[in-house]
Amino acid sequence: MANVIDWNGWERRLAELWAAFDTVDSETFIARIEALAAELPADHAIGLFERASAQDSTGHETQAEPPYRQALQNGLTGIRRRRAAIQLASTLRNLGRADEGIALLSAEQAQHSDELDDAVAAFLALCLVDVGRAQEAAALALGSLSRHLPRYNRSLKRYAEALLADQ
Repeated sequence: MANVIDWNGWERRLAELWAAFDTVDSETFIARIEALAAELPADHAIGLFERASAQDSTGHETQAEPPYRQALQNGLTGIRRRRAAIQLASTLRNLGRADEGIALLSAEQAQHSDELDDAVAAFLALCLVDVGRAQEAAALALGSLSRHLPRYNRSLKRYAEALLADQ
């Protein structure tokens, strides 16, 4: 009989590991995530994503890229899929491949709207700056910010649009 995963327990233990991130050294954290992910099949999209996230969060972008890509290819869904796209784009930017990050996040902007929309915009803005498109990056960031201000929303949104029109 195949192992049956207690998903609630697994997710709880995962959350506990991430909550302890700042209390352990990088190698210990990665080892703990690896052990937890090893409870899943080797090609499981969630396990791959968590492995990639651990590598990425500890500054090992080169090791993070392949499992991010594999997790997406293996059908990662839901909020983790969106997080993987954002995190992979950030990793690509850190690896000097901001153009790839722009392509990934531009496609992500066309996806359904959720609580990560502004994160998509923020990381896209960073990628745009890296490729010399600072005015477009500022417009994107200011447009996103305009939705959260207690006042001046319309003014800031118009200024952001004007920045794009000036290009």
